[in-house]
Amino acid sequence: MSHAEILIAAQPAPPQTARKLSKARIAGYFFLGLWAVLGISLLAMIVFGWDLDKVVTYGPRLRNGLWITVKLVTISFVLGAILSLPLAFARMSSNKILSTLTYCYVYLFRGTPLLAQIFMVYYGFPSFRWFFEDIGMWWFFKDPFYCGVFAMTLNTAAYQAEIVRAAIQSVPKGQSEAANALGFHTWIAFRKIIIPQALIVALRPYGNEIILLIKSSATVSIITVYDLMGETRYAFSRTYDYQIYLWAAIFYLVIVEFMRNGWAWMEGRLTRHLKR
Repeated sequence: MSHAEILIAAQPAPPQTARKLSKARIAGYFFLGLWAVLGISLLAMIVFGWDLDKVVTYGPRLRNGLWITVKLVTISFVLGAILSLPLAFARMSSNKILSTLTYCYVYLFRGTPLLAQIFMVYYGFPSFRWFFEDIGMWWFFKDPFYCGVFAMTLNTAAYQAEIVRAAIQSVPKGQSEAANALGFHTWIAFRKIIIPQALIVALRPYGNEIILLIKSSATVSIITVYDLMGETRYAFSRTYDYQIYLWAAIFYLVIVEFMRNGWAWMEGRLTRHLKR
């Protein structure tokens, strides 16, 4: 066998990665073309079938509903983020009772539908009206908006607690050991070393959670909250025109795309040192 034949025989078989990438690229182009066709069809339907009278009549109501949706999601997400921190630390606690109770809370709210949780708050808590009147909280639980905020806060707090816990536990223990060896106080090491690294890991799941919360917020319309979906249902009940739901879908799409791109920009800014 010649030297050239030996070299050819010693070369590894061509990898299948390029072939797989080619198939994935073809599939990507196919779905991109499909979405382009659907988008053009949707645009043509909007341009040629748009009812300006309905836009003028119900546009302000949808705008107000959009503002209610943004407010509902923002308040719920922020309160859920605050509540998720002690929940995450309780989940990681060495106290078995505390960690078990927190696990049951997270399991319950992650394992049941948000709609069922909203119904439990809105229709279940009035059974204890006498108790809430005694403690001066009935004004809160008799308002559908506050009931929606309460249920969504508890729901997203369970998801965010798991995001925080997983992000903190993903940081290698050697980071804490090195900080202790250098004489850092435990709290300073946690705030300056552990949290910044955990935040980078948690960014993407946090973005996914807020997008899911935006889409899930439509369920509060069932309890007479006039958010974007609530106003859409009201307009449809007066017109029986499917375009009303099309407008709502466009509004939700714009919100989600705005959040997705904004979160991607923030993630890029916070992780720019990793790309150098």
